[in-house]
Amino acid sequence: MNHFDYRDGALFCEGVRLADIAETVGTPAYVYSSATLERHYDVFKSAFAPREVLVAFAVKANANIAVLATLARKGAGADTVSQGEIERALKAGVPAERIVFSGVGKTEEELAFAVKARVHQINVESIAELEALSRIAASLNAAPAIAIRVNPDVGAGGHEKISTGKGDTKFGVSSAQALALYARASADKHLAAKGLAVHIGSQIRDLKPLEDAFRVMRGLAEKLRADGLSIERMDLGGGLGVPYFNEPPPPSPDDYATMVKSVFDGFDVALAFEPGRLIAANAGVLLSRVIRLQERPDKEIVVLDAAMNDLIRPAIYEAYHEIKPLSDTSNARVAYDVVGPICETGDTFTRNRQLASLKPGDLVAFMTAGAYGAVMASTYNARPLVPEVLVRGDRFEVVRQRWTLEDQLKLERIPDWG
Repeated sequence: MNHFDYRDGALFCEGVRLADIAETVGTPAYVYSSATLERHYDVFKSAFAPREVLVAFAVKANANIAVLATLARKGAGADTVSQGEIERALKAGVPAERIVFSGVGKTEEELAFAVKARVHQINVESIAELEALSRIAASLNAAPAIAIRVNPDVGAGGHEKISTGKGDTKFGVSSAQALALYARASADKHLAAKGLAVHIGSQIRDLKPLEDAFRVMRGLAEKLRADGLSIERMDLGGGLGVPYFNEPPPPSPDDYATMVKSVFDGFDVALAFEPGRLIAANAGVLLSRVIRLQERPDKEIVVLDAAMNDLIRPAIYEAYHEIKPLSDTSNARVAYDVVGPICETGDTFTRNRQLASLKPGDLVAFMTAGAYGAVMASTYNARPLVPEVLVRGDRFEVVRQRWTLEDQLKLERIPDWG
C-alpha cells in the first residue's frame, strides 16, 4: 500500500496535491510519503512479532537524511556500504548500535571510522579484509563486532546486475572459507566474532532461493556451534521484491517472515534484516513535465524534462515504472514512447506504453521511484541534481535543494598554467 491516490481527478501524496508541489519547486522533483515509509517499516517488522529483530534500512536505496530520520524515529537501523552512508545515518539519528557496515571494498580509513564509531557490526567479506580489520582494531585497542558474509552460491534477483549470491560474484566468501574465517576471528582478541551474514540479490520474487540460502546459513551456524564456537547473530540481508505495477505481487512480508521462522525454528539466534526497496520504493515518485510531443509516422514520442540522469533504472535495468498523469481527466489512451532530453538513445523510459493522452505542459509522475532513484542520479549533460521533497499529512518540505550550475562549477577550476 502507498499513499498516492486520485481525488477529484488530481493525484495526491497523502494530503498534498502533487501538482502544487510541482508548481512550487519545479520539475523534475522527487516526492516521498512519510506515511508510506512508516507503514512499510511497521508491516515488515511486525511480521516477525513477537520475535524482536533488527530492521536495518539499506541506505543505498535512499540516502536522504530526512528519509533516514523518518525511519530512525520508528526504531530502524541502517545497513551501510561506505563511510559516507554511516555518517548520513548518524546525522539522521540512527544510533551506532543499530548500524551495520557491509561492502567488499571498505578502505582501511573506512574500517577505522566504523571501529571508532562503534557500529553494531562489520560484515567481513574476505580474508584480506579480516586481516586489515584485526590490525586496525589492535592499533585502536578495540574489538569490533563482526560477521562473516557468506556467498551461498544461490543466485536470485530481478536482473543479473542485482543478483549477488552466486559463487562467481564479488560478494562474500564460500561456505568452507566462512567456517575457517569465523574460527580465525573467534581466536583473535581484537575481533568479536558474533555471527554470519548473507545477501543474495535484489527485487526477489520467489521465496525458494531465499529459503535455500537461509538453510545454508543455519547449517553453517550449527557446524560452528558444534565446533564449540559462539554464534549470536544472523544477518539475512534484504532483497524481497516490490510490485512495480506491471506484474503480479511478490510474496508479502508475512509470507517472508513465515518462511524465515520455519528455517530458524528452535534455533536461538538474533536476526537482522536489510530491506531497502521494500520500504522506500513505493514511498516515492518522480515528477516531470512534458516538454513537447514529437510526431513519427507510427507513433508519438513524449519528451519529458526528466531524464536518465534523474532516474537511470530503465536505462541500466530495463526497469518498469508506471507513469501517471497528475490530472486524470481523460479516458483516451495513446501508445507513446517516453524519452528524456539527454543526448543518448538510452535515455528512453518506455516504448509503446499506453498512457493517457498528453500535451506539452502536462505533469506526470513516475511511480515506485523512492528507491534507487535520487541516489543514483548524476549531473550528466550538466543537468542539475533534482530536489527531493518529503510530505507529512497536508504539509511538504524540500529536503534537498535543486542544484544550480553554480553548485557544479564551484567544485571545478581552470589551471593557471596558461
